[in-house]
Amino acid sequence: MGKVQFALSVIVIKEGDSFIAYSPALDLSTAGETYAEAKKRFEEAVGIFFEEISQKNTVDKALTELGWQKQNNEYLPPMVVGSQTENFSVPRFVN
Repeated sequence: MGKVQFALSVIVIKEGDSFIAYSPALDLSTAGETYAEAKKRFEEAVGIFFEEISQKNTVDKALTELGWQKQNNEYLPPMVVGSQTENFSVPRFVN
């Protein structure tokens, strides 16, 4: 079976001693003890995700629900076009 290539925005955050890799285009995340491990596990999770939706014959449904666009028999993922730290003010919720 041939391979399909596409680019995904992947965000890696540090949470305590772990690194979390997340992609909004797939609403998929993984964790690792290192940045490299989180990235490697994310690549594996992407492969499993596509394998599962392919086996279940739900590729179109799954991807369009995640905001992917189909053009010329190919799917294009939604892309993160900006990311920045924002400050917010909310009612105090910690005593």
